[in-house]
Amino acid sequence: MQSNYFHKKNKYSNVRQTYNGHNYDSKMEAEVANKLDIMKKAIGKDKVKGWERQYKISLDVNGIHIANYFIDFMVIFYDGRKEFWEVKGMETDLWKLKWKLTKALYPDYNLVLIK
Repeated sequence: MQSNYFHKKNKYSNVRQTYNGHNYDSKMEAEVANKLDIMKKAIGKDKVKGWERQYKISLDVNGIHIANYFIDFMVIFYDGRKEFWEVKGMETDLWKLKWKLTKALYPDYNLVLIK
């Protein structure tokens, strides 16, 4: 009898991918990382200066730490602006709550949802 241990699917049927030595939770997330690298090499007003993966945003209310939100990408452009990119396939209730809380706590953040 063959064990299912090695053939276990990920919780949301995402296929984990490795890109440039880093593991990503989905193929789409790895493709976005590749796109960001291409944008770093591009010429023009939307040229990316740099980016970080799994950027930690602390969700604190009235001095009480509620949770951390690890957004998929924090993108810095040469014109000084920052964008926070979230790559989403399945929208869970927990994710929806953290997304709304982030929008409420950080209204100046430019949050970008990629589906």
